[in-house]
Amino acid sequence: MNTKLNKRPLYEEVAERLRGQIFAHQMAPGSWVDEQSLALQLGISRTPMREAIKVLAAEGLITMYMNRGAYVTEVDRRDLEQIFTVLSLLEGQAAKETALRATEDQLTELDNLHHRLEKAAADRDLDQFFEINVKFHELIQGIAGNRWMNNTIADLRKVLKLQRRDSLNRTGRMQNSVIEHRQILEAILKRDPIAAEAAMRKHLAHGLEAAK
Repeated sequence: MNTKLNKRPLYEEVAERLRGQIFAHQMAPGSWVDEQSLALQLGISRTPMREAIKVLAAEGLITMYMNRGAYVTEVDRRDLEQIFTVLSLLEGQAAKETALRATEDQLTELDNLHHRLEKAAADRDLDQFFEINVKFHELIQGIAGNRWMNNTIADLRKVLKLQRRDSLNRTGRMQNSVIEHRQILEAILKRDPIAAEAAMRKHLAHGLEAAK
């Protein structure tokens, strides 16, 4: 671990480092978070380490157990069902709002992102596909413009990131995902809020099936 820390709130920098390790599975799901060892590696006291762990616990990436300490969250089938249920409602609403309020420039940007998504799928570039997929969803949420909704979506997406990329490796999932994104895009371009919401919810339902 690189022990040089930038000039920013210490616990935020620590949280970012731990978050990166969790997403990279350097800290595996279900593993104990040894705050003393981690603090020593960074050359910091345990106070900012505890604050960083609290941040990640609030995001759902770390689970706190009474008298046992902190553990990297494990996402089971029930968790996935509950997370996707909430995401379906929120992201469906975001797609609906986007169809109603997007500017022509925003529609063009969304269309361009989808073309890049199709190219990444054609190239079977999983990393690029995953990155553009995230941007596509975030742009829709940004256009919708509800920061409370978007903050909730962001936290849920962080938890899904513990295993989400693996589901895209499943046979045909990347290609099906492209088709689903195209359906979302077409509904938004037609400014059809009902179709946009339905397409997004259908996409997330298929995402849940692939993630199980």
